[in-house]
Amino acid sequence: MKKSKQTLQQKRAEHALKRIKDADEKYKDKEERKKFVSYAESAPASILINGLGQAMATLLAQAKGNQEEPHGAIYAALKDWLCRDSTMAPYKGCKDLITAITEGDRDSYLHAQAEALSYLEWYKKFAVAFIKTD
Repeated sequence: MKKSKQTLQQKRAEHALKRIKDADEKYKDKEERKKFVSYAESAPASILINGLGQAMATLLAQAKGNQEEPHGAIYAALKDWLCRDSTMAPYKGCKDLITAITEGDRDSYLHAQAEALSYLEWYKKFAVAFIKTD
Protein backbone atom coordinates (compact mmCIF):
# COMPACT_ATOMS: atom_id res chain seq x y z
CA MET A 1 0.00 0.00 0.00
CA LYS A 2 1.37 3.42 -0.94
CA LYS A 3 1.42 5.87 1.96
CA SER A 4 1.33 8.86 -0.40
CA LYS A 5 -2.26 8.00 -1.32
CA GLN A 6 -3.48 8.34 2.26
CA THR A 7 -5.52 11.33 3.31
CA LEU A 8 -4.29 13.49 6.17
CA GLN A 9 -7.05 12.00 8.32
CA GLN A 10 -5.79 8.50 7.57
CA LYS A 11 -2.24 9.51 8.43
CA ARG A 12 -3.42 10.99 11.74
CA ALA A 13 -5.34 7.82 12.50
CA GLU A 14 -2.42 5.57 11.58
CA HIS A 15 0.02 7.50 13.79
CA ALA A 16 -2.43 7.69 16.71
CA LEU A 17 -3.24 3.99 16.50
CA LYS A 18 0.45 3.06 16.58
CA ARG A 19 1.00 5.24 19.65
CA ILE A 20 -2.04 3.77 21.40
CA LYS A 21 -0.88 0.23 20.63
CA ASP A 22 2.50 1.16 22.15
CA ALA A 23 0.70 2.46 25.25
CA ASP A 24 -1.40 -0.71 25.41
CA GLU A 25 1.81 -2.73 25.58
CA LYS A 26 3.45 -0.36 28.07
CA TYR A 27 0.67 0.13 30.61
CA LYS A 28 -0.40 -3.18 32.09
CA ASP A 29 -1.54 -1.97 35.52
CA LYS A 30 -5.30 -1.29 35.61
CA GLU A 31 -4.89 2.03 37.45
CA GLU A 32 -2.17 3.23 35.10
CA ARG A 33 -4.35 2.33 32.10
CA LYS A 34 -7.29 4.17 33.61
CA LYS A 35 -5.14 7.27 34.20
CA PHE A 36 -3.73 7.17 30.68
CA VAL A 37 -7.20 7.06 29.11
CA SER A 38 -8.42 9.84 31.39
CA TYR A 39 -5.46 12.06 30.43
CA ALA A 40 -5.94 11.30 26.73
CA GLU A 41 -9.64 12.15 26.95
CA SER A 42 -8.98 15.45 28.74
CA ALA A 43 -6.10 16.64 26.51
CA PRO A 44 -8.31 18.33 23.86
CA ALA A 45 -10.26 20.24 26.51
CA SER A 46 -7.01 21.36 28.10
CA ILE A 47 -5.85 22.74 24.74
CA LEU A 48 -9.17 24.52 24.15
CA ILE A 49 -9.22 26.05 27.62
CA ASN A 50 -5.55 26.92 28.06
CA GLY A 51 -4.06 26.93 24.56
CA LEU A 52 -1.56 24.50 23.08
CA GLY A 53 1.51 25.94 24.80
CA GLN A 54 0.04 25.85 28.30
CA ALA A 55 -1.42 22.38 27.75
CA MET A 56 1.94 21.00 26.58
CA ALA A 57 3.79 22.71 29.46
CA THR A 58 1.31 21.10 31.87
CA LEU A 59 1.87 17.65 30.36
CA LEU A 60 5.63 18.13 30.66
CA ALA A 61 5.35 19.26 34.27
CA GLN A 62 3.11 16.35 35.22
CA ALA A 63 5.41 13.86 33.49
CA LYS A 64 8.47 15.29 35.28
CA GLY A 65 10.55 14.58 32.18
CA ASN A 66 9.53 10.93 31.99
CA GLN A 67 8.08 9.99 28.60
CA GLU A 68 7.23 6.57 29.96
CA GLU A 69 4.72 8.19 32.33
CA PRO A 70 1.20 8.62 30.81
CA HIS A 71 1.41 12.44 30.59
CA GLY A 72 4.83 12.11 28.96
CA ALA A 73 3.53 9.55 26.48
CA ILE A 74 0.76 11.91 25.36
CA TYR A 75 3.22 14.79 25.01
CA ALA A 76 5.62 12.55 23.04
CA ALA A 77 2.84 11.44 20.66
CA LEU A 78 1.87 15.05 19.97
CA LYS A 79 5.51 16.08 19.57
CA ASP A 80 6.10 13.29 17.07
CA TRP A 81 3.02 14.27 15.09
CA LEU A 82 3.45 18.05 15.13
CA CYS A 83 7.22 17.90 14.48
CA ARG A 84 7.27 15.06 11.95
CA ASP A 85 9.17 15.31 8.68
CA SER A 86 6.29 16.43 6.48
CA THR A 87 5.38 19.63 4.72
CA MET A 88 2.00 19.32 6.48
CA ALA A 89 3.59 19.42 9.95
CA PRO A 90 3.36 22.79 11.69
CA TYR A 91 6.81 22.38 13.25
CA LYS A 92 8.50 20.21 10.61
CA GLY A 93 11.77 18.74 11.84
CA CYS A 94 11.84 20.49 15.23
CA LYS A 95 13.47 18.40 17.94
CA ASP A 96 11.57 19.95 20.85
CA LEU A 97 7.85 20.79 20.68
CA ILE A 98 7.76 23.24 23.58
CA THR A 99 10.69 25.19 22.10
CA ALA A 100 8.99 25.22 18.69
CA ILE A 101 5.81 26.54 20.28
CA THR A 102 7.56 29.29 22.23
CA GLU A 103 9.87 30.38 19.40
CA GLY A 104 7.51 29.93 16.45
CA ASP A 105 5.23 32.46 14.80
CA ARG A 106 1.51 32.95 15.37
CA ASP A 107 0.43 31.16 12.18
CA SER A 108 2.47 28.07 13.05
CA TYR A 109 1.02 28.09 16.57
CA LEU A 110 -2.57 28.29 15.32
CA HIS A 111 -1.87 25.56 12.75
CA ALA A 112 -0.28 23.37 15.44
CA GLN A 113 -3.17 23.90 17.83
CA ALA A 114 -5.76 22.97 15.20
CA GLU A 115 -3.67 19.96 14.12
CA ALA A 116 -3.23 18.81 17.72
CA LEU A 117 -6.99 18.89 18.27
CA SER A 118 -7.63 16.92 15.06
CA TYR A 119 -4.97 14.37 15.98
CA LEU A 120 -6.26 13.97 19.54
CA GLU A 121 -9.72 13.05 18.29
CA TRP A 122 -8.23 9.84 16.88
CA TYR A 123 -5.87 9.37 19.81
CA LYS A 124 -8.55 9.56 22.49
CA LYS A 125 -10.99 7.36 20.51
CA PHE A 126 -8.35 4.68 20.13
CA ALA A 127 -7.38 5.03 23.81
CA VAL A 128 -10.99 4.38 24.81
CA ALA A 129 -11.33 1.53 22.29
CA PHE A 130 -8.11 -0.31 23.12
CA ILE A 131 -7.04 0.67 26.63
CA LYS A 132 -10.05 1.77 28.67
CA THR A 133 -10.96 -0.52 31.54
CA ASP A 134 -14.39 -0.74 33.16
